[in-house]
Amino acid sequence: MSEKNIILTARVVSMLLTPFYLPVIGVLAILVFSYLSTFPWQVKLSLVLMVYLFTVLVPTLLIHIYRQYHGWTLLQLGTKERRMMPYIISILCYFGCLYIMDLIHLPHLITSMLMVALVIQVLCAVINVWWKISTHTAGMGGVLGALVAFSFILNFNPVWWLCLAIVASGIVGSSRIILRQHTLTQVTAGLFLGIVSAFCTIMLI
Repeated sequence: MSEKNIILTARVVSMLLTPFYLPVIGVLAILVFSYLSTFPWQVKLSLVLMVYLFTVLVPTLLIHIYRQYHGWTLLQLGTKERRMMPYIISILCYFGCLYIMDLIHLPHLITSMLMVALVIQVLCAVINVWWKISTHTAGMGGVLGALVAFSFILNFNPVWWLCLAIVASGIVGSSRIILRQHTLTQVTAGLFLGIVSAFCTIMLI
């Protein structure tokens, strides 16, 4: 594979496995594999669409508008100094979704996924003040930590799902390094931050 194709693949991976999809994937998994699978499909669809709206669509559009306003490319937006506003936008959107979920009294299993994503975003934003950490691998770490935590709560064997998530984490981390957005240390730190944050949030809250 040529260098150009490798870089293109890395960009596609970074776009498809953006940390914004962590809450959507988590809620989908809960609605399929937990006792909440008994919910009517209309309710499930409404929940997934609501989570997608607040955690993917709205923050992505707002960050895109912010980037276009300043005339920055995606790579330019990725510098440490310019990442704070995207963090603030995503944190506010996640908090808004969590607030609505609390108002309509959704089950704790679902709200816990939003709480995990919110905690990871806040921690990454705080760390970003001093050091650039990988939010992409923090999101993948969140998936790993959540899988382990829910395996204790729901009493299921997560091995195959963990294997899939570990492979995906490796691909995401490699893509961020290939695109020169992060170093190996930043990628690794993001992954472990996500794992610990997700596990502790779900088990303690």
